[in-house]
Amino acid sequence: MVAAPLGLSALTPAALRRLKFQAGLAGLALLLCASLVIAVTIGPADISPGEVWAVIAHKLGLIAESPVSRLREGIVWELRLPRVLAAAAVGAGLAICGAVMQALTRNPLADPYLLGLSSGASVGAVSMMLIGATLLLPVGAFIGALVAMGLTLGLARSLGAITASRAILAGLAVSALASALTSFLIFWTATGDSYREILSWLMGSLAGARWSDTGLALVALAAVGAPLIASGRILDGFVFGDTAARALGIDVERTRWVMLGGTALLTGVLVAISGAIGFVGLILPHAVRLVAGGRHHHLLPLAALAGAVFMVWTDTASRTLFDPRELPVGIVTAMIGAPAFFLILLRNRRAT
Repeated sequence: MVAAPLGLSALTPAALRRLKFQAGLAGLALLLCASLVIAVTIGPADISPGEVWAVIAHKLGLIAESPVSRLREGIVWELRLPRVLAAAAVGAGLAICGAVMQALTRNPLADPYLLGLSSGASVGAVSMMLIGATLLLPVGAFIGALVAMGLTLGLARSLGAITASRAILAGLAVSALASALTSFLIFWTATGDSYREILSWLMGSLAGARWSDTGLALVALAAVGAPLIASGRILDGFVFGDTAARALGIDVERTRWVMLGGTALLTGVLVAISGAIGFVGLILPHAVRLVAGGRHHHLLPLAALAGAVFMVWTDTASRTLFDPRELPVGIVTAMIGAPAFFLILLRNRRAT
């Protein structure tokens, strides 16, 4: 009797899914590392990947003397690297928030932008900018996002059970209200250069990202994003509704509000750094779900890495395509996201 050859066909479905997840995770992690280095090399000053690594090694104390000139070292360390890392953190965080919100609301069209969180965060952040309290931008953005989330869910619930269509309609109403309030604040208060600065920020921009911004984004991603990623198995319990989640021993209301509060906090911090960037939290979870399936303990880390890669390259495109002028990154994500959003609407037209 000849033994059957071992291979992928001999694996159980669970083992095969785990293998695909591990391969996808490793592939996206390598792609992100390569994207970070390559993106730093792109710009008016021609810098090689070797110089990027030399600068990093010197700044981390791994080599005593940098072979790169001080000017080029400054371009890498002070200008490009913090911006690229901030873009990666923003993309990862927004993708996580979108995936979590889609699971908690059972709404495939949920994301921080569509449900009003980004617009609410913009109201809080712009208010801080106008009164000169720039250090309180993350606090103002978080409060604005939290209020917008509460208004959206409250409005949707006042119409009955929270369904996908009701959540979308409520989110659009809150987003329009928050946008109008932001415009009013700018019209009434902003003058001169502050008007241009706020307008650029509202369209989404990482042009002013420095190490302090990058550090804040990475801390928020570690403190809030990592626990959200770790809650993937809990989110799986929400897929079949609140009754099924309760049957699994999940405290539905408490869990939902704690996790939505976490997404509001993370969204607020990210919006304070990058401005209002739409569609990332909507597109990336869907794109990853098509490949990796709907299990959230697989979906969340893969979406985070995919979101990071996506934002690194959209931000790189925004600062280089029309050099010496820079296009707000929110315009680039919208140009990509709007057609993708239309395709998602077509796929979900029967559900809504």
